[in-house]
Amino acid sequence: MTRRRFGFTLIELLVVIAIIAVLIALLLPAVQAAREAARRSQCVNNLKQLGLAVHNYIQTNNVLPLQSTYPAGASVSWGWSYGWPLALAPNLEQGTMFNAWNFATGMFGNAQGNTIQMGNTTVAYMQLSVLICPSDGTTLRPDNPWGGTNYVGNMGGPGAVQAMTGSIVPNGGWISGWGDAQNFGPIGIQNILDGTSNTAMFSERLMGLNGNPTVLAGSSVNAKRAVFNAPVGAAWHSGTAGYLQFVQSCKSLPGTTTSIESWGSGCFWFATYPWHVVVQSYLHGGTPNTLACQNPQEYFGASWLTFVGPTGSAPPTSNHPGGVNICFADGHVQFVKDSISYQPWWALGTRAMGEVVGSDQY
Repeated sequence: MTRRRFGFTLIELLVVIAIIAVLIALLLPAVQAAREAARRSQCVNNLKQLGLAVHNYIQTNNVLPLQSTYPAGASVSWGWSYGWPLALAPNLEQGTMFNAWNFATGMFGNAQGNTIQMGNTTVAYMQLSVLICPSDGTTLRPDNPWGGTNYVGNMGGPGAVQAMTGSIVPNGGWISGWGDAQNFGPIGIQNILDGTSNTAMFSERLMGLNGNPTVLAGSSVNAKRAVFNAPVGAAWHSGTAGYLQFVQSCKSLPGTTTSIESWGSGCFWFATYPWHVVVQSYLHGGTPNTLACQNPQEYFGASWLTFVGPTGSAPPTSNHPGGVNICFADGHVQFVKDSISYQPWWALGTRAMGEVVGSDQY
C-alpha cells in the first residue's frame, strides 16, 4: 500500500512568502508611525516640562530666564556665559546639580593668563534627558563629552526688522548706545503684549554633528543640523521685503553648497553666547525645517558668526514629519507645520509688535 505524502508545492510556498512580504510591507509603516507618535509625545512632554519650569522660575524671579547672562562668567570662559537651561535646572528637579555648579570657575576654563583650568566638568558633562528629543536620532554629542540640547529658546522675529524681539533674549545690562537695546532682557510676562498664547517660547533643533564635518545643503537631515552662508543678505532694519529676500535665498541654496559649520547646534546645554544663536536659541526668520544661514550683512559682523547671528536665519528643525513642536509663553505646546506662511511665523516670534495670529494660520 502506497502512502500519500502531504506537503507544499514550490508554487504554494512562493505564494505564501509573497503574501507575508506584502503584509510586512503594509505593517512596517504603521509600526514606524506608532514609534514616531510615541517619540513625538515624549518630545511634547519635555517641552511642557520646560514651560512649567519657566512659570515656576517667574514666580521666584518675576522675569523669564535669559538666553545668556553675559558678561557674567565671561572672564573665565572666553566670552561664554550661563544659558537658560542652567537657570531652569532647579525647576527641572535638578537642584542638586545646580547647587554643585561653581559659578566662580565658569564653563570651559580660565582665559586669564596662560594656565587653562577646566571648570564644572562634572556637571557640564551630564546630559539632561528632558533636553533631548527622542526623534533626533544622533548617537554622539556635538562636542563630546559636553552635554547638549535639542530644545532652544525663541530669540525673536525677523532680525532685519528688529532683533531680540522674542521671549528668551540675552541680558541687556551691558548694552549701551544701540538702537534696539530696549529689546534685551530681563523681561517679564508683562512685556509679552501680544499675548502669551500667541508668543513662542521654546522649540526644537536637531543637534549638530560630532567632528564638525562638511555638510551639503542638499543632504536631507544633516543639512538641517548645519549652518550655511546665504548669497543674499539683509541690511539692518531693511524691512520685511529685504529680509524675505534673504530667507528665500537661504531656503533655495543649491544642493552642492557646503556648510560653514555643522557642530554648533545644541552643542552645550549649560553655556551660550549672545550672538551664537544656534547653540541654545532659534529665530523666527526662515520657516520650520528650512536651512540655517548666516546673514552676509549681519549687523554684528558676519565674518566670525558661524553659529548664526541675531539677524540671520536659524529656524527650528526636527525629524517629526511635517513640522516642529513649539511651547508657547503660556506653557501650552502645539505642533506647527512646515507649510506655515512667513507673516504668521514671524508674528509668533515677537512679543510686543501688535500682530494678531489666528490658530488656523499655523
